[in-house]
Amino acid sequence: MDAKKFLTEAEDLQSMVLRERRELHRIPGTGFDIAETLEYVKNELRGMGIEPQDCGRAGITAIVGGKKEGKVFLLRADMDGLPVKEEADVEFASQNGKMHACGHDMHTAMLLGAAKLLKTRENEIEGSVKLMFQPAEETFEGSKDMIEAGLLENPAVDGALMIHVMAGMPFEEGTVIVSAPGVSAPAADYFEIRVQGKGCHGSMPNTGIDPLTAAAHILIGLQEIHARELAMGDRAVLTIGTVNGGTAANVIPDSVAMGGSLRTFDEETREMIKERLTEIAEGTAKAFRCSAEVTFGSGCPTLVNDREMTEAAFKYVRELMGQKKAFSAAEQAGASTESEAGKGAKKNGKKETKTAGSEDFAYVSQRVPSVMLALAAGSPDKGYCYPQHHPMIKFDESVLAGGSAVYAYTALRWLEEHK
Repeated sequence: MDAKKFLTEAEDLQSMVLRERRELHRIPGTGFDIAETLEYVKNELRGMGIEPQDCGRAGITAIVGGKKEGKVFLLRADMDGLPVKEEADVEFASQNGKMHACGHDMHTAMLLGAAKLLKTRENEIEGSVKLMFQPAEETFEGSKDMIEAGLLENPAVDGALMIHVMAGMPFEEGTVIVSAPGVSAPAADYFEIRVQGKGCHGSMPNTGIDPLTAAAHILIGLQEIHARELAMGDRAVLTIGTVNGGTAANVIPDSVAMGGSLRTFDEETREMIKERLTEIAEGTAKAFRCSAEVTFGSGCPTLVNDREMTEAAFKYVRELMGQKKAFSAAEQAGASTESEAGKGAKKNGKKETKTAGSEDFAYVSQRVPSVMLALAAGSPDKGYCYPQHHPMIKFDESVLAGGSAVYAYTALRWLEEHK
């Protein structure tokens, strides 16, 4: 396959993918509530001669290829936005109080572009490409829901890939970073700790049981997990982000609710911290004559990049994009260190830390050989300074066609080499 010719074909679709991205950006939904997005994606697929299939609560799958026997390669794009009011100065800004502040509209448009590329070469595909358009990534629910609805079956998936655009990366727009083998995104867990006491007048604390005092000691106690129960190499972040209790300054409330999140890079550490979190909350509450109930909500496991899949993806992406726009994670780390952005990696005497964002494609990666790619979509020196999830974030739209090419070319090459 002529990689240069393939990239040129993709670039010819730039105007189409750009239109799709802007239309999707105007109509964001959140979680599973993405009706307008679903209708738009289905109509675009049908216009290409590809029949979409509902999968789960609000997911879409479609098959391209199948003319020849072979394996099945999955390409994934997420479709949901965030409950963020847009403040970015763009002519196609969302007006419904929600926003594609994480770039999922970019992913969806790029996968639609990839679908077009694949459809034009359908007779050449050595097997099948399964397209996965998923909801509820931000709540870590969509991928799991689609898997439970049969995503990875009929036909069974043999390998999978996802792309995530990143603004604020110190790389030329369109540069692709291929994750290293192993874990590239941590497991995530959301939880609530509800502390029950007995309300009373603030002037007579002896007549009640103060849940606020108990909650304060629980919060401090949880920090000891990291300080005294984890080894130096056990990477984890435990955060209490909300504490809610009471309505008046002179009243001790009945109860207090604390909300938090946990990020871990291996399942053993994850389970240990969840167990200790519960023990500390319940034990500390009891010491202050209260009771505590810990409830874990949505979450996802670690995203694991398969070694062979990672090596194959790196080879294909470098064939397509060239050495100046395709890096492995190890090369990317070195390039960042040498770049001007890398020289500024220490700020205020502190080393800049790596992102610990979780990704619910992890559920797919736990089931089939998978790889995660990052696509640089806006560098700080060109004005793309706001981070993901910020109401003023913008993405460099010039990368859209290249992203479509990476999706489609990687799938075609993998199927070609695994027929």
